Amino acid sequence: MAEKIKKFFQKKKLDAKFKLAGPGHKLAESSSSIHGNQSNSKNSGTQKNQGYVPPPRAAPSSATRQAAEAALARLNSQRKDTPFNTSLAAIQAQVKRELEAEKKNLVEEQIPTSTRPIETNLESSPLLAVNGVYFRCPIINEEVLPKEEWRIKIKSFLFDQLEEERGLTACLIIHSCNYNRSKVNDCVGILCKYLENIIQNPTETKFQKIRCSNATYREKVEPILGATEFLYAAGFRLTELDNNGSTETYWVFSLANIGDDISSLEFLTDAIKAEDRIELELDRSLQVLSPAQANKRVELPDEFFAMNKEDIRKEQLLRTEAMQKQMQLRTKAMREKDELREIRKYKFALIRIRFPDGVFLQGTFSVYEKFSEVLSFIQENLEHDCPFIVLSPTGHKFEETDNDKSLVDLRLVPATILNFQWDPSIADEIQRVTNSYLKPELMMLIQAL
Repeated sequence: MAEKIKKFFQKKKLDAKFKLAGPGHKLAESSSSIHGNQSNSKNSGTQKNQGYVPPPRAAPSSATRQAAEAALARLNSQRKDTPFNTSLAAIQAQVKRELEAEKKNLVEEQIPTSTRPIETNLESSPLLAVNGVYFRCPIINEEVLPKEEWRIKIKSFLFDQLEEERGLTACLIIHSCNYNRSKVNDCVGILCKYLENIIQNPTETKFQKIRCSNATYREKVEPILGATEFLYAAGFRLTELDNNGSTETYWVFSLANIGDDISSLEFLTDAIKAEDRIELELDRSLQVLSPAQANKRVELPDEFFAMNKEDIRKEQLLRTEAMQKQMQLRTKAMREKDELREIRKYKFALIRIRFPDGVFLQGTFSVYEKFSEVLSFIQENLEHDCPFIVLSPTGHKFEETDNDKSLVDLRLVPATILNFQWDPSIADEIQRVTNSYLKPELMMLIQAL
């Protein structure tokens, strides 16, 4: 764990040194070519981070056809004549039976499959669709934990690093372990002012003392975790001084405490302004469901909601009023406003992708993540790297313009079921080669549910 944080600190120090040196370039390279290379690199990185962009349904381009042919060639080269995994075959047979049973029930009820509404209300049963919302923190370890547990671990981890690198660690503590951003910003502004006053007036003694009973320090600096550690790293020490006959506690600055190098104050000022923090990554809580498992009506855990229990009670009291509104004539703008207010109750979205073989792939997303993240989630779990498209529950095909929209913007909150299809330009060919969609190791997860 300490090794990763060391590398982070080393990078920050190198960034600070090279910041004054200007942009680098090769001796034989012109400035125009430098800018061109930077632009190309930037575009390449952007393309790499984007999810799969579905091509148009009609009239595929020659590039699309070539990509499809290449994908088919890869598929054919990957085919092996080894015996099929009997466990996986059993799972697929079970999924097929459940799918056929579901279709049979629909026939008996005389409801056409194509017109049957897709159930996306996941709040009406004591069964949970997912046990909770979990996160990862790669800079510390690979554990998957709830956010509250990670907050405790991050705080403990950073305070353990103070003796090794007090300045940068204090900056990380301030931005990673305090959760009221407004109070953090106020504290950072005051700390920067303390240091900037000394940098601009190195001989002025009045800027080298901070009275601990001062209201600004007591209310806006002292309560913030990491603030006193930051002052210590900047060369301040707690000292008892005489103040008109009474003794008071001050933070007193001495250049000797920072090795007589005032430039280190500039480094600390830049570091705290950078707002670097230890970030958590949302774990997808990936599940693979058979048709029978996916048909169970389930609800979402409390972590999905942006409201607390008291807010939820108030919301329930407003249900009657909402029902009365439904009986009134309302404009489209009024309906959209109410819909958006309803959506904002949620912080996370549960996305299920239904494959033609009846299997469902499930993942947890932030409501503000882009739709391209859903496409990337699908892509990385497919057995074959081939073009595909995604349809909404109503059959609407998501276009390239939807990729940069958030799940909130696309009304995919709090839960929805999307439908997967191979791209039409390759669908017939790929079906002749294989009937599988997800990676075999993911299919085995059905047994564990």
